[in-house]
Amino acid sequence: MLRAALSGRIPEVLNDVCETYGPLARIGPNDLICSDPDVIRRMSTAKLGYRRSRFYSSFAFNPNRDTMLSTTDEKIHADLKTKTAAGYSGKDVDNLEQSIDRQLNAFVDLIERKYLSTSTNFRPFDFAQKVQYFTLDAITDVAFGKPFGCIGQDDDMYDYIKMVDRLLPAAVFAGVLPWLLTLSRSFVVRPFLPTEKDKLGFGKMIQVARVIVAERFGESKKIRNDMLGSFIAHGLTQEEANSETLLQVIAGTDTTATAIRAMLLYITTSPTCYTAFQAAVDEGIKNGKISSPKTDTEAKAFPYLQAVIKEGLRKFPVIAGLLPKTVPEGGDIINGFEVPGGTDISLCSIATTHSKATFGPDADIFRPGRWPEVDDNDKFRKMNITANLVFGSGKWSCSGKKITMMEMGKVLVELFRRFDISLVNPTEPWKSFSAGAYIQSDLFVRFAKREH
Repeated sequence: MLRAALSGRIPEVLNDVCETYGPLARIGPNDLICSDPDVIRRMSTAKLGYRRSRFYSSFAFNPNRDTMLSTTDEKIHADLKTKTAAGYSGKDVDNLEQSIDRQLNAFVDLIERKYLSTSTNFRPFDFAQKVQYFTLDAITDVAFGKPFGCIGQDDDMYDYIKMVDRLLPAAVFAGVLPWLLTLSRSFVVRPFLPTEKDKLGFGKMIQVARVIVAERFGESKKIRNDMLGSFIAHGLTQEEANSETLLQVIAGTDTTATAIRAMLLYITTSPTCYTAFQAAVDEGIKNGKISSPKTDTEAKAFPYLQAVIKEGLRKFPVIAGLLPKTVPEGGDIINGFEVPGGTDISLCSIATTHSKATFGPDADIFRPGRWPEVDDNDKFRKMNITANLVFGSGKWSCSGKKITMMEMGKVLVELFRRFDISLVNPTEPWKSFSAGAYIQSDLFVRFAKREH
Protein backbone atom coordinates (compact mmCIF):
# COMPACT_ATOMS: atom_id res chain seq x y z
CA MET A 1 0.00 0.00 0.00
CA LEU A 2 2.89 2.37 0.64
CA ARG A 3 4.05 1.86 -2.94
CA ALA A 4 0.54 2.62 -4.20
CA ALA A 5 0.36 5.76 -2.04
CA LEU A 6 3.72 7.00 -3.29
CA SER A 7 2.70 6.39 -6.91
CA GLY A 8 -0.41 8.56 -6.59
CA ARG A 9 -2.50 5.69 -7.99
CA ILE A 10 -4.24 4.29 -4.90
CA PRO A 11 -7.71 4.19 -6.57
CA GLU A 12 -6.47 2.30 -9.63
CA VAL A 13 -4.42 -0.14 -7.55
CA LEU A 14 -7.36 -0.96 -5.26
CA ASN A 15 -9.70 -1.32 -8.23
CA ASP A 16 -7.29 -3.78 -9.87
CA VAL A 17 -7.25 -5.84 -6.67
CA CYS A 18 -11.05 -6.14 -6.61
CA GLU A 19 -11.25 -6.93 -10.32
CA THR A 20 -8.67 -9.68 -9.89
CA TYR A 21 -9.68 -11.23 -6.57
CA GLY A 22 -13.35 -10.36 -6.14
CA PRO A 23 -15.47 -8.13 -3.86
CA LEU A 24 -13.57 -9.07 -0.68
CA ALA A 25 -9.79 -9.23 -0.95
CA ARG A 26 -6.78 -9.04 1.34
CA ILE A 27 -4.40 -6.12 0.84
CA GLY A 28 -2.33 -6.47 4.01
CA PRO A 29 -1.78 -8.72 7.03
CA ASN A 30 -4.82 -7.26 8.77
CA ASP A 31 -6.53 -5.34 5.96
CA LEU A 32 -9.33 -6.22 3.55
CA ILE A 33 -10.81 -4.23 0.69
CA CYS A 34 -14.50 -4.58 -0.17
CA SER A 35 -16.52 -3.56 -3.23
CA ASP A 36 -19.87 -5.02 -2.13
CA PRO A 37 -22.18 -2.06 -1.35
CA ASP A 38 -24.50 -4.18 0.77
CA VAL A 39 -21.61 -5.22 3.01
CA ILE A 40 -20.43 -1.63 3.43
CA ARG A 41 -23.92 -0.40 4.32
CA ARG A 42 -24.36 -3.27 6.78
CA MET A 43 -21.06 -2.37 8.48
CA SER A 44 -22.31 1.20 8.93
CA THR A 45 -25.29 0.23 11.09
CA ALA A 46 -24.98 0.92 14.80
CA LYS A 47 -26.10 -2.51 15.99
CA LEU A 48 -23.18 -4.52 14.55
CA GLY A 49 -20.48 -2.76 16.55
CA TYR A 50 -18.01 -1.91 13.78
CA ARG A 51 -15.82 1.05 14.70
CA ARG A 52 -13.34 3.30 12.97
CA SER A 53 -9.78 2.02 12.83
CA ARG A 54 -6.80 3.92 14.23
CA PHE A 55 -6.20 5.21 10.67
CA TYR A 56 -8.61 8.07 11.40
CA SER A 57 -6.28 9.42 14.08
CA SER A 58 -4.07 10.71 11.27
CA PHE A 59 -6.68 13.42 10.62
CA ALA A 60 -6.37 15.04 14.06
CA PHE A 61 -5.32 18.69 13.75
CA ASN A 62 -4.34 18.86 17.41
CA PRO A 63 -2.46 15.90 18.93
CA ASN A 64 -4.44 16.44 22.14
CA ARG A 65 -7.95 16.77 20.67
CA ASP A 66 -9.86 14.70 18.15
CA THR A 67 -12.53 15.94 15.73
CA MET A 68 -15.66 14.29 14.43
CA LEU A 69 -13.48 12.86 11.63
CA SER A 70 -10.46 11.75 13.63
CA THR A 71 -12.07 10.22 16.72
CA THR A 72 -12.33 6.44 16.98
CA ASP A 73 -14.59 6.69 20.03
CA GLU A 74 -18.16 6.00 18.90
CA LYS A 75 -19.73 7.96 21.76
CA ILE A 76 -17.62 11.07 21.10
CA HIS A 77 -18.37 10.82 17.37
CA ALA A 78 -22.11 10.53 17.97
CA ASP A 79 -22.04 13.45 20.43
CA LEU A 80 -20.19 15.76 18.02
CA LYS A 81 -22.43 14.74 15.15
CA THR A 82 -25.53 15.56 17.19
CA LYS A 83 -24.18 18.98 18.21
CA THR A 84 -23.28 19.95 14.63
CA ALA A 85 -26.24 18.39 12.78
CA ALA A 86 -28.51 21.46 12.76
CA GLY A 87 -25.69 23.67 11.47
CA TYR A 88 -24.72 21.34 8.64
CA SER A 89 -28.36 20.88 7.63
CA GLY A 90 -28.84 24.65 7.46
CA LYS A 91 -31.74 24.52 9.90
CA ASP A 92 -30.21 27.14 12.21
CA VAL A 93 -28.35 29.11 9.53
CA ASP A 94 -30.11 32.22 8.22
CA ASN A 95 -28.02 32.87 5.13
CA LEU A 96 -26.37 29.59 4.15
CA GLU A 97 -27.48 29.68 0.52
CA GLN A 98 -26.95 33.44 0.24
CA SER A 99 -23.36 33.02 1.49
CA ILE A 100 -22.64 30.49 -1.25
CA ASP A 101 -24.34 32.72 -3.84
CA ARG A 102 -22.22 35.67 -2.73
CA GLN A 103 -18.99 33.78 -3.34
CA LEU A 104 -20.25 32.27 -6.59
CA ASN A 105 -21.04 35.75 -7.90
CA ALA A 106 -17.54 36.87 -6.90
CA PHE A 107 -16.05 33.82 -8.67
CA VAL A 108 -17.97 34.55 -11.88
CA ASP A 109 -16.97 38.22 -11.67
CA LEU A 110 -13.30 37.22 -11.34
CA ILE A 111 -13.53 35.10 -14.50
CA GLU A 112 -15.31 37.83 -16.45
CA ARG A 113 -12.82 40.52 -15.39
CA LYS A 114 -9.56 38.64 -15.87
CA TYR A 115 -9.94 35.37 -17.72
CA LEU A 116 -12.40 35.72 -20.61
CA SER A 117 -10.94 34.81 -23.98
CA THR A 118 -12.04 36.26 -27.31
CA SER A 119 -11.10 35.63 -30.94
CA THR A 120 -8.23 38.10 -30.52
CA ASN A 121 -7.31 37.61 -26.86
CA PHE A 122 -6.41 34.19 -25.41
CA ARG A 123 -6.55 34.06 -21.60
CA PRO A 124 -6.19 30.48 -20.39
CA PHE A 125 -6.30 29.83 -16.65
CA ASP A 126 -5.93 26.94 -14.24
CA PHE A 127 -9.49 26.03 -13.28
CA ALA A 128 -8.19 23.55 -10.70
CA GLN A 129 -6.73 26.45 -8.74
CA LYS A 130 -9.49 29.02 -9.21
CA VAL A 131 -12.36 26.71 -8.28
CA GLN A 132 -10.60 25.93 -5.00
CA TYR A 133 -10.57 29.66 -4.29
CA PHE A 134 -14.35 29.49 -4.66
CA THR A 135 -14.86 26.44 -2.43
CA LEU A 136 -12.54 27.84 0.26
CA ASP A 137 -14.22 31.26 0.29
CA ALA A 138 -17.69 29.70 0.19
CA ILE A 139 -17.12 27.37 3.15
CA THR A 140 -15.38 30.04 5.25
CA ASP A 141 -18.22 32.48 4.53
CA VAL A 142 -20.71 29.80 5.61
CA ALA A 143 -18.64 28.69 8.60
CA PHE A 144 -17.30 31.99 9.96
CA GLY A 145 -19.58 34.62 8.46
CA LYS A 146 -16.79 35.98 6.24
CA PRO A 147 -14.65 34.50 3.43
CA PHE A 148 -10.94 33.76 3.59
CA GLY A 149 -10.43 36.20 0.69
CA CYS A 150 -8.90 34.11 -2.09
CA ILE A 151 -11.31 35.26 -4.80
CA GLY A 152 -10.99 38.92 -3.90
CA GLN A 153 -7.20 38.78 -4.09
CA ASP A 154 -7.11 36.12 -6.84
CA ASP A 155 -4.48 34.39 -4.75
CA ASP A 156 -3.89 31.45 -2.43
CA MET A 157 -4.12 33.51 0.74
CA TYR A 158 -1.32 32.74 3.20
CA ASP A 159 -0.35 29.72 1.03
CA TYR A 160 -3.13 27.79 2.75
CA ILE A 161 -4.00 25.57 -0.24
CA LYS A 162 -0.35 24.86 -0.97
CA MET A 163 0.30 23.76 2.61
CA VAL A 164 -2.83 21.60 2.84
CA ASP A 165 -1.82 19.87 -0.40
CA ARG A 166 1.40 18.93 1.37
CA LEU A 167 -0.28 17.81 4.59
CA LEU A 168 -3.01 15.60 3.09
CA PRO A 169 -0.65 12.99 1.60
CA ALA A 170 1.29 12.94 4.88
CA ALA A 171 -1.93 12.11 6.73
CA VAL A 172 -2.68 9.27 4.32
CA PHE A 173 0.87 7.90 4.55
CA ALA A 174 0.50 7.95 8.33
CA GLY A 175 -2.56 5.78 7.91
CA VAL A 176 -0.64 3.32 5.74
CA LEU A 177 2.28 3.24 8.19
CA PRO A 178 0.72 3.03 11.69
CA TRP A 179 3.98 3.82 13.50
CA LEU A 180 3.80 7.31 11.96
CA LEU A 181 0.60 7.93 13.92
CA THR A 182 2.43 7.39 17.20
CA LEU A 183 5.34 9.51 16.02
CA SER A 184 3.04 12.36 14.92
CA ARG A 185 1.72 12.68 18.49
CA SER A 186 5.11 12.54 20.17
CA PHE A 187 7.02 15.48 21.67
CA VAL A 188 9.73 14.97 19.02
CA VAL A 189 7.46 15.94 16.11
CA ARG A 190 5.20 18.50 17.79
CA PRO A 191 7.57 21.47 17.31
CA PHE A 192 7.32 20.91 13.54
CA LEU A 193 3.51 20.76 13.34
CA PRO A 194 1.48 23.81 12.21
CA THR A 195 0.54 26.21 15.01
CA GLU A 196 -1.49 29.40 15.28
CA LYS A 197 1.77 31.35 15.45
CA ASP A 198 2.53 30.54 11.80
CA LYS A 199 2.08 33.39 9.34
CA LEU A 200 1.37 31.08 6.40
CA GLY A 201 -0.38 27.82 5.56
CA PHE A 202 -2.53 25.67 7.79
CA GLY A 203 -1.21 27.38 10.91
CA LYS A 204 -2.65 30.67 9.67
CA MET A 205 -6.06 29.02 9.29
CA ILE A 206 -5.76 27.72 12.86
CA GLN A 207 -5.17 31.31 14.00
CA VAL A 208 -8.10 32.68 11.97
CA ALA A 209 -10.42 30.00 13.33
CA ARG A 210 -9.33 30.55 16.93
CA VAL A 211 -9.82 34.32 16.72
CA ILE A 212 -13.30 33.97 15.24
CA VAL A 213 -14.31 31.24 17.70
CA ALA A 214 -12.99 33.28 20.65
CA GLU A 215 -15.31 36.15 19.66
CA ARG A 216 -18.29 33.81 20.23
CA PHE A 217 -17.38 33.07 23.88
CA GLY A 218 -16.86 35.19 27.00
CA GLU A 219 -18.70 38.19 28.43
CA SER A 220 -18.77 40.18 25.17
CA LYS A 221 -19.52 37.21 22.94
CA LYS A 222 -21.00 37.72 19.49
CA ILE A 223 -24.12 35.72 18.69
CA ARG A 224 -24.72 34.98 15.01
CA ASN A 225 -27.04 32.63 13.16
CA ASP A 226 -24.28 31.05 11.07
CA MET A 227 -22.93 27.50 11.24
CA LEU A 228 -20.48 28.27 14.02
CA GLY A 229 -23.28 29.91 15.97
CA SER A 230 -25.40 26.79 15.54
CA PHE A 231 -22.58 24.52 16.70
CA ILE A 232 -22.14 26.59 19.86
CA ALA A 233 -25.88 26.86 20.52
CA HIS A 234 -26.08 23.07 20.47
CA GLY A 235 -23.32 22.64 23.00
CA LEU A 236 -19.86 22.71 21.41
CA THR A 237 -17.22 23.97 23.83
CA GLN A 238 -14.69 26.56 22.70
CA GLU A 239 -11.99 23.93 22.14
CA GLU A 240 -14.41 21.67 20.29
CA ALA A 241 -15.48 24.62 18.12
CA ASN A 242 -11.83 25.39 17.30
CA SER A 243 -11.33 21.85 15.99
CA GLU A 244 -14.69 21.35 14.27
CA THR A 245 -14.52 24.61 12.32
CA LEU A 246 -11.11 23.60 10.96
CA LEU A 247 -12.52 20.22 9.98
CA GLN A 248 -15.42 21.94 8.27
CA VAL A 249 -13.07 24.09 6.18
CA ILE A 250 -10.71 21.29 5.13
CA ALA A 251 -13.42 18.71 4.43
CA GLY A 252 -15.58 21.26 2.63
CA THR A 253 -12.88 22.72 0.40
CA ASP A 254 -10.74 20.03 -1.22
CA THR A 255 -13.32 17.34 -1.90
CA THR A 256 -15.89 19.74 -3.34
CA ALA A 257 -13.26 21.35 -5.58
CA THR A 258 -12.17 17.89 -6.77
CA ALA A 259 -15.75 16.97 -7.67
CA ILE A 260 -16.37 20.21 -9.60
CA ARG A 261 -13.10 19.82 -11.51
CA ALA A 262 -13.95 16.27 -12.52
CA MET A 263 -17.46 17.22 -13.63
CA LEU A 264 -16.22 20.14 -15.72
CA LEU A 265 -13.61 17.87 -17.29
CA TYR A 266 -16.15 15.16 -18.11
CA ILE A 267 -18.76 17.57 -19.48
CA THR A 268 -16.28 19.36 -21.74
CA THR A 269 -14.93 16.07 -23.12
CA SER A 270 -18.41 14.60 -23.75
CA PRO A 271 -20.05 16.48 -26.65
CA THR A 272 -23.40 14.75 -26.10
CA CYS A 273 -23.48 15.72 -22.44
CA TYR A 274 -22.19 19.25 -23.07
CA THR A 275 -24.90 19.96 -25.66
CA ALA A 276 -27.66 18.36 -23.58
CA PHE A 277 -26.64 20.16 -20.39
CA GLN A 278 -26.45 23.62 -21.94
CA ALA A 279 -29.74 23.02 -23.76
CA ALA A 280 -31.40 21.99 -20.49
CA VAL A 281 -30.01 25.10 -18.75
CA ASP A 282 -31.21 27.37 -21.57
CA GLU A 283 -34.66 25.76 -21.51
CA GLY A 284 -34.87 26.24 -17.75
CA ILE A 285 -33.99 29.93 -18.08
CA LYS A 286 -36.53 30.39 -20.88
CA ASN A 287 -39.27 28.78 -18.79
CA GLY A 288 -38.41 30.80 -15.68
CA LYS A 289 -37.25 27.73 -13.74
CA ILE A 290 -33.65 28.87 -13.26
CA SER A 291 -32.66 31.95 -11.28
CA SER A 292 -29.21 33.53 -11.20
CA PRO A 293 -27.63 32.00 -9.25
CA LYS A 294 -29.84 28.94 -9.38
CA THR A 295 -31.55 28.23 -6.07
CA ASP A 296 -31.09 24.93 -4.29
CA THR A 297 -34.80 24.19 -4.65
CA GLU A 298 -34.55 24.75 -8.41
CA ALA A 299 -31.46 22.54 -8.59
CA LYS A 300 -33.25 19.63 -6.94
CA ALA A 301 -36.05 19.95 -9.52
CA PHE A 302 -33.60 19.98 -12.48
CA PRO A 303 -33.38 16.30 -13.56
CA TYR A 304 -30.46 16.58 -15.97
CA LEU A 305 -28.35 18.56 -13.50
CA GLN A 306 -28.96 15.91 -10.85
CA ALA A 307 -28.00 13.22 -13.36
CA VAL A 308 -24.75 15.05 -14.18
CA ILE A 309 -23.86 15.41 -10.50
CA LYS A 310 -24.69 11.79 -9.66
CA GLU A 311 -22.74 10.55 -12.66
CA GLY A 312 -19.75 12.76 -11.90
CA LEU A 313 -19.54 11.56 -8.30
CA ARG A 314 -20.02 7.96 -9.44
CA LYS A 315 -17.39 8.15 -12.16
CA PHE A 316 -14.86 10.03 -10.04
CA PRO A 317 -15.39 9.34 -6.31
CA VAL A 318 -13.46 12.12 -4.60
CA ILE A 319 -12.21 9.99 -1.70
CA ALA A 320 -10.81 6.84 -3.24
CA GLY A 321 -8.34 5.71 -0.58
CA LEU A 322 -8.68 3.58 2.52
CA LEU A 323 -11.14 4.56 5.25
CA PRO A 324 -11.01 1.34 7.27
CA LYS A 325 -13.51 0.14 9.82
CA THR A 326 -12.60 -2.52 12.38
CA VAL A 327 -14.52 -5.78 12.74
CA PRO A 328 -15.98 -6.10 16.27
CA GLU A 329 -14.85 -8.71 18.78
CA GLY A 330 -16.22 -12.11 17.89
CA GLY A 331 -15.70 -11.53 14.18
CA ASP A 332 -18.21 -11.48 11.34
CA ILE A 333 -19.34 -13.57 8.37
CA ILE A 334 -18.89 -11.64 5.13
CA ASN A 335 -19.76 -13.17 1.76
CA GLY A 336 -19.39 -16.61 3.32
CA PHE A 337 -15.95 -15.91 4.83
CA GLU A 338 -15.21 -15.85 8.56
CA VAL A 339 -13.49 -12.54 9.29
CA PRO A 340 -11.76 -12.31 12.70
CA GLY A 341 -12.45 -9.47 15.11
CA GLY A 342 -9.90 -6.67 14.82
CA THR A 343 -9.61 -6.96 11.02
CA ASP A 344 -9.79 -3.66 9.14
CA ILE A 345 -12.11 -3.41 6.11
CA SER A 346 -12.23 -0.51 3.63
CA LEU A 347 -14.60 0.36 0.81
CA CYS A 348 -13.08 0.23 -2.68
CA SER A 349 -14.89 3.26 -4.07
CA ILE A 350 -14.08 2.92 -7.75
CA ALA A 351 -14.77 -0.82 -7.95
CA THR A 352 -18.13 -0.18 -6.26
CA THR A 353 -19.26 2.82 -8.29
CA HIS A 354 -17.97 1.34 -11.56
CA SER A 355 -19.79 -1.96 -11.06
CA LYS A 356 -21.18 -3.18 -14.38
CA ALA A 357 -23.73 -5.29 -12.52
CA THR A 358 -25.17 -2.13 -10.97
CA PHE A 359 -24.57 0.58 -13.58
CA GLY A 360 -24.50 -1.34 -16.85
CA PRO A 361 -21.86 -2.56 -19.30
CA ASP A 362 -20.61 1.00 -19.94
CA ALA A 363 -20.08 1.76 -16.24
CA ASP A 364 -16.51 2.89 -16.88
CA ILE A 365 -17.60 5.88 -18.96
CA PHE A 366 -19.26 9.17 -17.99
CA ARG A 367 -22.84 9.07 -19.28
CA PRO A 368 -25.45 11.03 -17.30
CA GLY A 369 -28.19 9.62 -19.52
CA ARG A 370 -28.02 6.31 -17.67
CA TRP A 371 -29.98 7.85 -14.78
CA PRO A 372 -33.15 9.16 -16.47
CA GLU A 373 -33.41 6.13 -18.75
CA VAL A 374 -33.86 3.65 -15.86
CA ASP A 375 -37.52 2.64 -15.55
CA ASP A 376 -37.07 -0.10 -12.95
CA ASN A 377 -37.57 1.37 -9.47
CA ASP A 378 -35.53 -1.33 -7.73
CA LYS A 379 -32.62 -0.87 -10.13
CA PHE A 380 -32.75 2.92 -9.77
CA ARG A 381 -32.81 2.61 -5.99
CA LYS A 382 -29.76 0.32 -6.03
CA MET A 383 -27.89 2.72 -8.34
CA ASN A 384 -28.71 5.63 -6.03
CA ILE A 385 -27.72 3.83 -2.85
CA THR A 386 -24.45 2.61 -4.37
CA ALA A 387 -23.48 6.00 -5.83
CA ASN A 388 -24.28 7.70 -2.52
CA LEU A 389 -21.65 5.59 -0.75
CA VAL A 390 -19.18 8.31 -1.81
CA PHE A 391 -20.76 10.29 1.06
CA GLY A 392 -20.42 7.44 3.51
CA SER A 393 -23.29 5.49 5.01
CA GLY A 394 -25.28 5.15 8.20
CA LYS A 395 -23.55 6.48 11.30
CA TRP A 396 -20.54 7.53 9.18
CA SER A 397 -22.46 9.50 6.55
CA CYS A 398 -20.98 12.86 5.52
CA SER A 399 -22.38 15.77 7.52
CA GLY A 400 -21.51 18.29 4.80
CA LYS A 401 -23.35 16.57 1.93
CA LYS A 402 -26.07 19.24 1.73
CA ILE A 403 -23.55 22.07 1.34
CA THR A 404 -21.43 20.16 -1.16
CA MET A 405 -24.43 19.30 -3.34
CA MET A 406 -25.62 22.91 -3.20
CA GLU A 407 -22.24 24.27 -4.30
CA MET A 408 -21.85 21.78 -7.15
CA GLY A 409 -25.31 22.44 -8.56
CA LYS A 410 -24.95 26.20 -8.40
CA VAL A 411 -21.48 26.47 -9.90
CA LEU A 412 -22.10 24.06 -12.80
CA VAL A 413 -25.28 25.83 -13.92
CA GLU A 414 -23.79 29.30 -13.55
CA LEU A 415 -20.62 28.50 -15.52
CA PHE A 416 -22.29 26.68 -18.39
CA ARG A 417 -25.10 29.24 -18.72
CA ARG A 418 -22.58 32.08 -19.11
CA PHE A 419 -19.55 30.61 -20.84
CA ASP A 420 -18.40 28.39 -23.68
CA ILE A 421 -15.75 26.22 -22.05
CA SER A 422 -12.98 24.20 -23.67
CA LEU A 423 -9.82 22.46 -22.50
CA VAL A 424 -6.45 23.90 -23.48
CA ASN A 425 -4.71 20.50 -23.40
CA PRO A 426 -7.39 17.86 -24.13
CA THR A 427 -4.86 15.01 -24.47
CA GLU A 428 -3.34 15.85 -21.07
CA PRO A 429 -6.08 17.85 -19.36
CA TRP A 430 -4.77 17.92 -15.78
CA LYS A 431 -2.31 16.62 -13.24
CA SER A 432 -4.09 14.44 -10.69
CA PHE A 433 -2.31 12.69 -7.82
CA SER A 434 -4.18 10.52 -5.36
CA ALA A 435 -2.89 9.28 -2.06
CA GLY A 436 -6.50 8.75 -1.00
CA ALA A 437 -7.53 12.39 -1.37
CA TYR A 438 -6.71 14.15 -4.63
CA ILE A 439 -4.18 16.86 -5.36
CA GLN A 440 -4.94 18.36 -8.76
CA SER A 441 -3.47 21.14 -10.85
CA ASP A 442 -2.94 22.38 -14.41
CA LEU A 443 -6.55 22.01 -15.54
CA PHE A 444 -6.10 24.79 -18.07
CA VAL A 445 -9.27 26.00 -19.73
CA ARG A 446 -10.51 28.63 -22.15
CA PHE A 447 -13.66 30.49 -21.13
CA ALA A 448 -15.48 32.61 -23.72
CA LYS A 449 -18.70 34.55 -23.25
CA ARG A 450 -21.68 32.65 -24.63
CA GLU A 451 -23.62 34.22 -27.46
CA HIS A 452 -27.32 33.50 -26.79
